[in-house]
Amino acid sequence: MAEKHFYEQRDYTEKYLIPYFQKKIHNFHKLKVLEIGCAEGGLLEVLRNLGMDATGIELSPERIEIAKAINPQLKIIAGDITDEKLPDLIGEKFDLIIMREVIEHVSNKYTAFDNLDILLNDKGYLFISFPPKYSPFAGHQQIAGSFLKAVPYLHLLPKLILNPVAKSLSEKDDYVEEIKLHYSTGMQIAKFETLCRLKNFVPVKKELFLFRPIYGYRYGLPKLKMPDIRFFREFYTFGYETLLRKTG
Repeated sequence: MAEKHFYEQRDYTEKYLIPYFQKKIHNFHKLKVLEIGCAEGGLLEVLRNLGMDATGIELSPERIEIAKAINPQLKIIAGDITDEKLPDLIGEKFDLIIMREVIEHVSNKYTAFDNLDILLNDKGYLFISFPPKYSPFAGHQQIAGSFLKAVPYLHLLPKLILNPVAKSLSEKDDYVEEIKLHYSTGMQIAKFETLCRLKNFVPVKKELFLFRPIYGYRYGLPKLKMPDIRFFREFYTFGYETLLRKTG
């Protein structure tokens, strides 16, 4: 399973992210890059093969170990984006920071944005994607072993309902706690955009998806964009993706 994640990260980077950055960022290949939540290091390997200076930050020791086993030359630092000491630990700034499907798992989002601001060079770029907190599968209920994996908005239901249902379907004991944790740390689009404004992260490109680009690799689904309608976007958008630039 771990190697599967690595190859998905690598393929997604080669076929989607690299063309995206080449189109949107001048001299992309000359940038110093930091990935927050680099997992098994698939993205880092692609950038390294292109001759780019790329560093990863990863919270999970297990995933770092897997990444190093696959490619010992990857530059990965064990760290937490909500740690106030992280910028000093890293000791350098970057031209592009990539944070895919991570911000929704971060509890202290204000400290995370403070660190992103410190780590990013002036005029630097920030790429972030996440499923909005109230979107159909933001609870990651797809980890279920039963039909619950296909039930949208499951994470919005109270534990009073979820616990007996999950138990009757022989889900693992912490299933409800896990999807409720994802819900509790979830990121609303409105809050995200407010945090960006506070740090002078200005959108270069913003897209909302029903079928996110990664779905093409996981499920064979075509990329499908959605309109940006305030309030309603929090509920019908499966994925929010944006490239920002630090202006001050």
